[in-house]
Amino acid sequence: MSIPFTNPLTIPVLGFCAYSGTGKTTLLKKLIPELNSRGMKLAVIKHAHHNFDVDIPGKDSYEMRKAGARQMLVASHVRWALMTEDAVGDDPKLPHLLQQIEQDSVDIVLVEGFKKLELPKIELHRAAHDKPFIHTHDKNIQAIACCDETELPGDLRRLDINDVAQIADFVIEYAKNWQPESVNLPLSPAPECGCEVDTSKTLSVRQGIDKILSYVAPITASETLPLDELNSLVLAEDAISPVDVPQQTNSAMDGYAFKHSSPMLASYQIVADVMAGHQYSKVLQAGEAVRIMTGATVPAGADTVQMKELAIELEGQVSFQGGITLGQHIRLAGEDIAKGHTALAANTRLQAPEQGLLASLGFGQLPVFKRPRVAVFSTGDEVCQPGEPLKPNCIYDSNRFTIKSMVRKLGCEVIDLGIIHDSEDALADALSQAAVDADVVISSGGVSVGDADFIKLALERVGQINFWRINMRPGRPLAFGQIGDSLFFGLPGNPVAVMVSFMQFVQPALRKLAGENSWAPTMVPAITDTGLRSRVGRTEFTRGVYHLGTDGKLHVTTTGAQGSGMLSSMVKGNCFIVINEKDDQLNPGDTVYIQPFADLL
Repeated sequence: MSIPFTNPLTIPVLGFCAYSGTGKTTLLKKLIPELNSRGMKLAVIKHAHHNFDVDIPGKDSYEMRKAGARQMLVASHVRWALMTEDAVGDDPKLPHLLQQIEQDSVDIVLVEGFKKLELPKIELHRAAHDKPFIHTHDKNIQAIACCDETELPGDLRRLDINDVAQIADFVIEYAKNWQPESVNLPLSPAPECGCEVDTSKTLSVRQGIDKILSYVAPITASETLPLDELNSLVLAEDAISPVDVPQQTNSAMDGYAFKHSSPMLASYQIVADVMAGHQYSKVLQAGEAVRIMTGATVPAGADTVQMKELAIELEGQVSFQGGITLGQHIRLAGEDIAKGHTALAANTRLQAPEQGLLASLGFGQLPVFKRPRVAVFSTGDEVCQPGEPLKPNCIYDSNRFTIKSMVRKLGCEVIDLGIIHDSEDALADALSQAAVDADVVISSGGVSVGDADFIKLALERVGQINFWRINMRPGRPLAFGQIGDSLFFGLPGNPVAVMVSFMQFVQPALRKLAGENSWAPTMVPAITDTGLRSRVGRTEFTRGVYHLGTDGKLHVTTTGAQGSGMLSSMVKGNCFIVINEKDDQLNPGDTVYIQPFADLL
């Protein structure tokens, strides 16, 4: 049985596999010096099938390790060695071992053993040993180094097991052509296959997203609004800069502006002070300098600034210390944005940085796409309005308020339809009117597949609705469709499932509808400090808390219990830990991907 393998390094890893007695170690002892002589820097990992010791009994390091030191590092001016006591019940994990390699100092890692791992390998084979081939059940074999008597299929790269130079040629060629594997980010779009998704079956999260987006037609109507009202809206036309930024060539430092020469003059005569917002009207001559403040316009004739901390001024003359290069500490006119160039492209969502940039260019108003209108309601006789007495056997409506908050964060206009109780006629009337008033209608509750809820009956009367099972947790049931010209989303009833489903499915739809055409969810790698479990084929969204560890790396841990009704876990958390479909178990220390809440919550 093969074992999956992912190379955690940015350099190639190449294995050598064979049955015992074929001569792996003998070959490597000859191959390593051959590769070294050709300039290759190597690291080698060997899999030992028995207890071994690399230290000498009687030596201090040996005795301290045997006394109980889990790790023992011995160093001299020639070499250093780290010995680690780490008893495991199974074979050591190659990715963990590879991460101990100082990859910046080597070109390739050669691995002896780990025959069952799905890593690129050279198979060694001798016909006289009468052993079966490994390549027949291992598609990772790159070439076979064998003897003359060995018969191979014509499509396999054949190497002479006794020709070390030829094998070295292959290793160098492999390292030269090797490319790191592309990272398979959770929820990343799948390659186009041209096949229709069978929505009668359980869909993956990505399939659900893609299917929904195929129904979304971006709003084309626009309006021109003042700069102060543009927050969270999407630009409808390119914003072309009417000025250079910066408008004039100016100083990046408080210091002295002068004309550079080689060699530098011993001193310069100070002829003026130039403050920000002012300029020196004359042309600066060779041997002259001006005192200049940060942001002040550099005089004509000057091309270099030296900071005042490296200047000595005496009796109207200034001399400079330290190295000086032509053009240093000067910001050229238009080096940020040139006049007539695009400052912000159409379809850009405008937030604080974009508004600040537009203000710096002098824009007072700009055309933006009209806000999407989103109608929101909750269903069920058991749901009560917050602020009113709680009826027996009922719960307060929280979902409508979290949905409205997320909708507003995306720059949409909210139409609050309140709580619609369990009546088919009332629901049908509300849905029909909502489709007239809004671009999108969102409900929560009453979408569990197979339930005889009133909302399903009402939807069948007024719209075209699909009820999907999504292979995810939390948030498995999802209703999506159209009511007239409006899109409809029926989200689950559990509060956490509502937020998960909104972030994964409604958010990309609303962003596309609003005109934002290049958005993708933020995925950030982090080290998990807790073990995580899921089920292969399902995407799991675990609430987590990420933080910067003392090792300078991003770490994440769960918020604890993960019940889909536990809103407190969303308050405690700042991200989802996204466990991909292919993973069923992640151990502490493994790299995971997190989806920060900052995009929306």
